[in-house]
Amino acid sequence: MTILEIERGDEQARLIAEQNDRFRTSWGADASVPGRIVMTPGVADLGPLALLRLIVAVRNFDAFSADNDPWGQRDFGIVAVGQGGETVRVYFKIDLYDADYTFGSEAPEDPERTRRVLTLLLPEEY
Repeated sequence: MTILEIERGDEQARLIAEQNDRFRTSWGADASVPGRIVMTPGVADLGPLALLRLIVAVRNFDAFSADNDPWGQRDFGIVAVGQGGETVRVYFKIDLYDADYTFGSEAPEDPERTRRVLTLLLPEEY
């Protein structure tokens, strides 16, 4: 890999990370980074109060590290919320699709050609 290829990859990762942050922190309300938010049946079963806590936790998440973000795209995290006297861990994952949500995006740094899907899931559903 050449220095130029590494620099292009770093710039692409920086752009994707910035867009993923805008999508995640706006909970999909920022129209400049279109996408959807979905959840697995296990997360849905936690109920509406837990879901509200999850929304806040995901929007506020900033503990990205080399362990949970090796590519620097800020597309994965683990949050914890209280539920019925217990702490429940939930993963969030952002995937990048083409404009039809059919295939992976060929230009993931281009928000006009990319759609994000943020999925909330329990670790056992991964």
